[in-house]
Amino acid sequence: MSPRKLIERMKDHNRDIRERLFVLLSAPALTTLLIVFIGGFFIGESAEDIAVMGMGLLVFFVVVVAAVHFNRIRIGANIIAFLLIFVIIPGCFFTGGGMQGGMPIWFVFSAVFVCLLISGKERYVFMAGAFLVTSICYYVAYRYPETVTEHSHIVAYLDSYISVVLVGTMICLLFVFETRVYISENRLALNQKQEIEELGKVQNRFFSSMSHEIRTPINTIIGLNEMILREEISDEVAEDARNIETAGKMLLQLINDILDMSKIEAGKMEITSVPFDLGDMLSEVVGMIWVRAKDKGLVFHVDIDPDLPKALYGDEVRLKQILINVLTNAVKYTKQGSVTFRTECKKKEDGKAHITYSITDTGIGIRKESMPYLFSAFKRADLEENRYIEGTGLGLSIVKQLVDMMGGDIKVNSVYTKGTTFIIELEQEIADESRIGDLNLEARHSMNLRRHYRQSFEAPDASILVVDDNEANLIVVTKLLRDTKVKIDTAISGKSALQKTLKKHYDLIFMDHLMPEMDGIECLNRIRTQTGGLCKNTPVTVLTANAESSNKQMYKQEGFDGYLVKPVSGELLEAEVARLLPRELMDKSVSDEKDIAEDITARRYQKKFPVLITTDSVCDLPKKYIKSHNVAVLPYHVHTDKGIFLDGVETESRELIAYIVEKRGSVHSDPPEIGEYEAFFAEQLLVAGNIIHITMSSKISKGYYSALEAAKSFDNVTVIDSGHLSSGMGLLVLDACRLAEKDMPVTRLVEEIERRKARIQTSFVVDSTEYLAISGRISAQVDSVMKALYLHPVLQLRNGRIKVETLCFGTGDFVWKRYISGVLRKWRSIDKETVFITYSGLNQKELERIENYIRKKVKFDNVVLQEASPAISTNCGPGSFGILYRLAE
Repeated sequence: MSPRKLIERMKDHNRDIRERLFVLLSAPALTTLLIVFIGGFFIGESAEDIAVMGMGLLVFFVVVVAAVHFNRIRIGANIIAFLLIFVIIPGCFFTGGGMQGGMPIWFVFSAVFVCLLISGKERYVFMAGAFLVTSICYYVAYRYPETVTEHSHIVAYLDSYISVVLVGTMICLLFVFETRVYISENRLALNQKQEIEELGKVQNRFFSSMSHEIRTPINTIIGLNEMILREEISDEVAEDARNIETAGKMLLQLINDILDMSKIEAGKMEITSVPFDLGDMLSEVVGMIWVRAKDKGLVFHVDIDPDLPKALYGDEVRLKQILINVLTNAVKYTKQGSVTFRTECKKKEDGKAHITYSITDTGIGIRKESMPYLFSAFKRADLEENRYIEGTGLGLSIVKQLVDMMGGDIKVNSVYTKGTTFIIELEQEIADESRIGDLNLEARHSMNLRRHYRQSFEAPDASILVVDDNEANLIVVTKLLRDTKVKIDTAISGKSALQKTLKKHYDLIFMDHLMPEMDGIECLNRIRTQTGGLCKNTPVTVLTANAESSNKQMYKQEGFDGYLVKPVSGELLEAEVARLLPRELMDKSVSDEKDIAEDITARRYQKKFPVLITTDSVCDLPKKYIKSHNVAVLPYHVHTDKGIFLDGVETESRELIAYIVEKRGSVHSDPPEIGEYEAFFAEQLLVAGNIIHITMSSKISKGYYSALEAAKSFDNVTVIDSGHLSSGMGLLVLDACRLAEKDMPVTRLVEEIERRKARIQTSFVVDSTEYLAISGRISAQVDSVMKALYLHPVLQLRNGRIKVETLCFGTGDFVWKRYISGVLRKWRSIDKETVFITYSGLNQKELERIENYIRKKVKFDNVVLQEASPAISTNCGPGSFGILYRLAE
């Protein structure tokens, strides 16, 4: 490679710094080795030293050329480091005079070489190797001086002098180059930063201009299209006009999404906090979505918590955007069924409210494998299935980032082909603590393809001035207000507006913001201070295409009395006029369309449980406990030769025991399948905000893993492995229910439940090992031996596994007493509140004797007799029972 190309490589900023250093080092290093090699002949170096140096020079040259040519710099650097440390320098040390020659300085050079050019683990290996080799060389030279070829006095000085000069020069070159590279890279980074900042400014100007310029023609399209729909036209024309309206709004949404995403990525999106009326916001959101749901033939349910505060502090525009995006998605992906919008409020002592917005649909749902990409920009879950659904795929990505910016959280629960629920949780400061009360937002007027328009008021004596530099916008506003009979004048600029306000009094002024020569804010200030002006106190509403969420507050501070964003509908325009015009100028009429019609009744609001504890039927809890604590239970499956039955629903323990005793066929039990858990969780989330599901020990049953897999479809379902079975599992469920009633956060609740697992003691004494053999837990041979010797195993759960604690010899009461005495021998460490006696196939007299034995041993406050579920009975068989309790804290 030519010197020119080497210089170009060193100056190339796109190359790694170590590659450039390698190139820099190659030329002087080769030159140095050549000088040392040739100089050896003149200063009287030994033949051995010259031979080692020559071989080193040759290998060094080949490695450098190959590394540069094939662009394998890292490999080349490693090879050279190896040769320098382990071959060339130690060899030359012994053949070139040892301490009396120039090689000691080369040990320093090898260390510098490794530090600058070697990276990763190799650097530490070579540094350790260099230190070790140096130590060995010095030690051997000291202990065995005969191994060193001695120099003459003058050769030693010349060798040392040449080495110091050459190595010093190369190290200086390396550090000079490092410094220049640092300065160069720093200057480059500074220039790039300035370019990025300038690009950001250009981008901001572009976004602002693009938003304004695109909204202006859309305002014209939608506004004039609305005028067409007001006219007496044919159904075909009405349908075309409705399609134009839909396309225009969709185009506007697409543009908004792209602009918002660009702002978020550029870090220009800001969340403002101003007071807003929550009822008005919800009413507007519901009104927009109801129309879309009605057009698709979907039922739209709305459940509003009457305890919601009347007003909150927050970014109303962005909150509305979040809700509309998620609700629109729900409508888009639901072909039939319903969409439900629900709000819940939990007020806190610090003047804030924890508000939960949930949107549930009966649509196609989301595959588990698609869940991680749900909030990714420009991605759509299940693209093949949803390829005909419009949109950019930006909506949910924007929602996620806006929720994060608001300090909230968004969760998703979905069962593929069944539906999806989005849960948005936000903490907002309360502006007005008054209750919002019962809002009938669900009921809406009937929608047809054509809606009969009738103005909400008439004001023939009122005068309005509309100021806008775009004539199409002036036409739109004029036509939209035509039926109100208001007298409308228009001005094409701020200067023209000032001329009109000097000559005529107006009752209301609509003012555009971005206009050439004089913008709307400057024009407003001049109207307010105009000498001889007739409109100094006239209300002025800004009618602008600037849709930033912070603009509303900004315009209010500038002195505007109202704020409307283009494109504006006739309804909003009339509402603004009605709000600001003097009452005496208006003749109100009753509109044919009410905001809320009375033909549909909203559903009665019911609060959800913050946390619902659920479990499986093998928990062996009395029904009174399940009912009082609202525990939802999913049944196991019991398999017999007659069919498959739901545990505790379609079969009872006594029936199953009789079936087993009479040996009418084989029996075994299985946990629910993943799909059953998914359907179960989805159903319970209709009444609960969060679910904690407690399963049998994962080392005994597959139920835990099935529930855990199903929970992946839900962001607010937590599955806990109880580490127990039967009523031991039930005791943990009771503890969980009591903790949930304390209203603690879910994460803390889960931690406390996990901590309490270790306190629960679960054990059983088995009357006959035959059923353990049938279930495959012991072999037939072991069963035969146990029966022959009248041995009854005591099974204890330790670390989630069933262990044989001991064997009791004998029958009946003798075995029971031994079991009870053994289990309750450390009675001082037992929590005396509750003990469960969970049994299978025992009669009342037998249970009474067992209870008496236990009460004599330990004075429990509550002794609960609980028949084991059919699924448990199939494994332990009749005549078995267990003692299950808690240890004291």
